[in-house]
Amino acid sequence: MQSIDCFKTYDVRGKVPQQLNTLIAYEIGRAYASELAAKKVAVGHDIRLTGPEITEALIKGLNDQGCDVVHIGQCGTEEIYFAAQTLDIDGGICVTASHNPKEYNGMKFVKKNAQPITETQLANIKYLAESRTYPTVSKKGNVEYISIAENYKAHLLSYINIEVLKPLKVVVNAGNGGAGAIIDLLEDALPFEFIKLQHDANGHFPQGVPNPLLPENRQITAQAVIDHKANLGIAWDGDFDRCFFFDETGNFVEGYYMVALLAAAMLEKQPKQNIVYDPRLYWNTLEVVKNSGGQAHVSKTGHAFIKQTMREKDALYGGEMSAHHYFRDFAYCDNGNIPWLILVEYLSQSDRSLSQLVAQQQAEFPCSGERNFKVSDVQNVLDKISRCYQQQAIKVDTIDGISMEFENWRFNVRASNTEPLLRLNVETRADAELLKQKTAELAAVIEDK
Repeated sequence: MQSIDCFKTYDVRGKVPQQLNTLIAYEIGRAYASELAAKKVAVGHDIRLTGPEITEALIKGLNDQGCDVVHIGQCGTEEIYFAAQTLDIDGGICVTASHNPKEYNGMKFVKKNAQPITETQLANIKYLAESRTYPTVSKKGNVEYISIAENYKAHLLSYINIEVLKPLKVVVNAGNGGAGAIIDLLEDALPFEFIKLQHDANGHFPQGVPNPLLPENRQITAQAVIDHKANLGIAWDGDFDRCFFFDETGNFVEGYYMVALLAAAMLEKQPKQNIVYDPRLYWNTLEVVKNSGGQAHVSKTGHAFIKQTMREKDALYGGEMSAHHYFRDFAYCDNGNIPWLILVEYLSQSDRSLSQLVAQQQAEFPCSGERNFKVSDVQNVLDKISRCYQQQAIKVDTIDGISMEFENWRFNVRASNTEPLLRLNVETRADAELLKQKTAELAAVIEDK
């Protein structure tokens, strides 16, 4: 049986051609169709250079297993989600490696109505692809090439009232990923002046792989906001399912504060709704959601868990501090364009700038930002942290790693789902000095200094 090692916790990602190639993509196509008994699915790919050939092999596998394919071409992950929830099909696959280096590619899978596949289903797809044991089919599937652009444009614009928008100046940085195409699609409907950076899709990634979570990737957007005296800046990762914000002074706004701000904006329109948040940082979110008349619910970190909780609670909105934002009206899926549309409408109706809107949150609940550590034995470090802090903690929970709460500060430390890292987040109640002290203290425990 052939071993395939590009299957990860939620999806497929690997180096091309060592871990993922056309032969493996073909088998994954057959395995997906078999496991889900899919008769028709949507397929597309991001801007990576290996996307078209991997996609063609995937489609051949789907077709050979009797599954018809709707090919939507070059796209972002959110467009596959949109296809899966609006077309009469059984699921969708986006060929993408998100923010991984350019030599990587991968796949993200959803079922009918854009529901995430389960861990068990992903494991079964892997087993089928490795063993090549597929049910016999009587007829091969076909391929249909379509564009969903205009329908998707209408859907995105349905989240806002264009009539209230002010002529804002907005810096947009696609990082040579796929987000530029969506800006171009929406531009004629919006009264904004867009300053476009690294706008054209380029799978060579001449400025590096787009990942605005990395501080070194933020400077060009920040400087453009300052130079052009823009109202805000927006940057995306490669498949643009995450978006990141810069205020009018060029400062990067931590995703943590954007969760609360977007929740407040949405609750203003639709009060008394459920909001989902992840357990890494949340004191600010709880405060804002409560003051906005909503009800907050925690979920384990990760898109599959957030989407499940969103569905269980019929939540209006869910947010992760890592810049994934989920919407009930988008089949509870994450989207990298709805957030900035909601924000520009909110800014247009406010007499405050983005920096002013988040200043109070930042002062009341300062946070460390996510700190990442490479450790050889994750469980050993988690046990050590427990021993050091458990006796002093007012509250301890293990919904995702370890979270401990004290009178004026709290922390969460957890193993990454996608990388060999330990991730630390710390926040305090209006005490920047305590934040600095406790972050350094925990870092020393983790690094055993």
